[in-house]
Amino acid sequence: MKQRLITGIVAGGFFLGMCWLGGLTYHVLILIMALIGYYEFVRMTGLPAFGGTAVLGYLGVLYLGFPWTLLQIPMPLPTLAILWLLMLLFLAVTVTSKNEVPIAQAALLFLGAVYIGIGFSSIAETRSTPDGHGLFWTLLLLAAIWSSDAGAYFTGRRFGKSKLWPAISPNKTVEGALGGVALAVIVAVVFAVISGGLLSIGRAAAVGVSAAVVGQFGDLIQSAYKRVYGVKDTGKLLPGHGGILDRCDSWIVVFPFIHILSLLP
Repeated sequence: MKQRLITGIVAGGFFLGMCWLGGLTYHVLILIMALIGYYEFVRMTGLPAFGGTAVLGYLGVLYLGFPWTLLQIPMPLPTLAILWLLMLLFLAVTVTSKNEVPIAQAALLFLGAVYIGIGFSSIAETRSTPDGHGLFWTLLLLAAIWSSDAGAYFTGRRFGKSKLWPAISPNKTVEGALGGVALAVIVAVVFAVISGGLLSIGRAAAVGVSAAVVGQFGDLIQSAYKRVYGVKDTGKLLPGHGGILDRCDSWIVVFPFIHILSLLP
């Protein structure tokens, strides 16, 4: 617990400091986190971390997370086009290798590139929103996610009786999940109150519910992957916390989801 606390304070303080700075420095940090996350994903599946097929995934993550806008460089191809070409290249590897790289492996690596690449790129883009309030939006989503985690943990410890999904995560409870939603909504509404009209209370409540529900689902996704592959943590980069994917499992589904629903005005 002591190691976990120290790592959390140091890593959290560093990340929030970089987030406060924003700009290219923050974007590059998120890109590095994305590449490390994809490395963890490949390693977790038991595949060669830097095998020829995995390299396609790193390139996909790099393309999706590259700071095109900040560097004022037009993106050569739109996201949909690059995803389709990436899929084609992965499938082509299966053909050219005469099934030495089976389609299941190629599909898994492609899935990881999309899941991680779009997830982290959405985190970076939120900080760089053209309205100039990127720091506020980023802190809002992070606060909603973190409060959901805290609310679920403490409510579950105190009132938890009904298991949420024991086959995947035996410690999570329905009561804890509801507590997480409630606290995330409260925190998001507080952000609305202090926003000076930037965020309405109704929209804040929607953000809180979405961040809590989708964030907890993102946690379950990682738990399911780790259970399938028999690993406790995706990595060892953060002592006491595991890897990048262990810490950002909620982030990389919440940020894209909030953008898809256009909940940030």
